[in-house]
Amino acid sequence: MHLAYPAVLSALLFCTGLYGVLARRNAILVLMSVELMLNAVNLNLVAFDVWLSRAAEETLHSGQALTLFTIAIAAAEIGIGLAIVLAVHRNRGTSDIDKLRDTAEGNEPDGPGTDTPATGTAAEKAEATA
Repeated sequence: MHLAYPAVLSALLFCTGLYGVLARRNAILVLMSVELMLNAVNLNLVAFDVWLSRAAEETLHSGQALTLFTIAIAAAEIGIGLAIVLAVHRNRGTSDIDKLRDTAEGNEPDGPGTDTPATGTAAEKAEATA
């Protein structure tokens, strides 16, 4: 098998994952797209390891070892990522990334440039308690 076949498949998988990260608004679909991109990298690592092992006399299989590390890191990443998404969904009721970004910025009705009087600074609170 030529090296071009897995390389083209890997490029297509990576581009599909990149499109999913940039275009999707659901956090779980974004995580799935990241996993698709990591699998494309794994395919490239194994394909180039096999291709280089044919050319070299010594076979170290370093591409396959890196692939195992990548799979382990991806498993930990998806576990933590899903836990965060579930916690955010329980608290906010949605996993839409745009809505989460809007709630994190706060609600400023007139925009960021408005002059509103402060209701108490840290210095005033410190003097009041002293």
